[in-house]
Amino acid sequence: MQDGPPVHPAPHRRRAVSRRRLRACHECDLLVALPPLHPGEKAECPRCGNTLTRRHANPAERSLALAIATLITLGLSVTFPFISFEISGIGNRIELTETASTLIGLHQPLVALCVLLTVIVLPAVYLCCVAWLCLGVLLRRPLPRSRQIARTLRHVTPWMMADVFVIGTLVSLIKVMGMAHIELGLSFWTFCAYALLLLFTTQSVDTDWLWFSLEREPMAPEGVRTGRTAASQGLVGCHTCGLVNPLPTGAGERCRRCHEPLHAASGFSSQATLALLAAALLMYIPANFYPIMITTSLGSSVPSTIMEGVLLFIHHGDWPIAFIIFTASVVVPVSKMLALLWLCHVVGHDRQALSRNARIRLYRITEFVGRWSMVDVFVVAILVALIRNGSLLSIEPGAGALAFAAVVVLTMLAAMLFDPRSIWAGAEPDFDPDARPQTGRDTDAKESDYA
Repeated sequence: MQDGPPVHPAPHRRRAVSRRRLRACHECDLLVALPPLHPGEKAECPRCGNTLTRRHANPAERSLALAIATLITLGLSVTFPFISFEISGIGNRIELTETASTLIGLHQPLVALCVLLTVIVLPAVYLCCVAWLCLGVLLRRPLPRSRQIARTLRHVTPWMMADVFVIGTLVSLIKVMGMAHIELGLSFWTFCAYALLLLFTTQSVDTDWLWFSLEREPMAPEGVRTGRTAASQGLVGCHTCGLVNPLPTGAGERCRRCHEPLHAASGFSSQATLALLAAALLMYIPANFYPIMITTSLGSSVPSTIMEGVLLFIHHGDWPIAFIIFTASVVVPVSKMLALLWLCHVVGHDRQALSRNARIRLYRITEFVGRWSMVDVFVVAILVALIRNGSLLSIEPGAGALAFAAVVVLTMLAAMLFDPRSIWAGAEPDFDPDARPQTGRDTDAKESDYA
């Protein structure tokens, strides 16, 4: 079902509202009251436009069916042949798991671990968690460890890269297709279906509805006002379940509902981001100067760096592939590091270069595109597993592969640790500051609000 028009929660209300429908925006910290939502609708923050929640029809049945279907396609993808090639009587056929196991045999266990975790292991864990939680909701009795399992969903989601692996596979096929005959096994087609279904599954999970179904929703603290920031009222929104909690006074304080550690907006996030960016910049130097792969043909070995690979695609006339590799391996990581450095610099300063809404959009783009840099690492993993014919024709990973994988991981962590709430620090919401505290009778949130 396509999303209907977004519903903007009321920034403030002078009539009584339930304290069980309050949310603090994770990106600008505005405290809002969620309206009842119908299937296909979503609620957006009226200040920064961040999507607070999204409703689906029959959410438990929908997510459970998608999770099971995705697990089936994953099982088929690791069972049958993935790709095979043949050139002048020399060929090879690989399965999906060999893209990681071959790297281990070539003394690249960390790169192999990245491939295995992001493509198979973490998605499988995520899908099993979704199925477990939805089954408990349908049985009207949460299954054991449901709260701990629900907490893992938020941490696993950013690291699932099946869709990026599909692009890496297509780039590898185009690279090999010009010199060999390629056959796509059943696993290739089931993997494409798996990547698509995994995307649908992640989009189908409504965290707000899920946590209400598992743990209901305790009331927010008394005397809160919508239309103001949560921090200005001594409050903080949980980034895992969304519940509004009193601002932590020390380290180790946890959410009252999901028990996830609470984090108040502070300058520490910028310091952690800068440290990770410095490490990523240091790793980006060997990632570009050391070969990312070494091609052996008739006993002669030719190392190639990232830029040499781009130039090779241009030489063969594959401009679109050269553009993809150049964008994913050079433009995206460099732009992401520069964007995060700039955001860290302007935090806390009212500069006129960009408005706060423009800065938050820049942050969202930066956080979204970072994972796509893993395309080059996946290309290396596929080609190394596929082309293994000794001194006649083979490809081995170079030292640059590990360095570039480290760059991708470090920049992703830097974006995750950057607190977008700091962009809005010192800026008062453009709403009535005299909105009265919410009063009146507070009742349990209605089931229809989460239907």
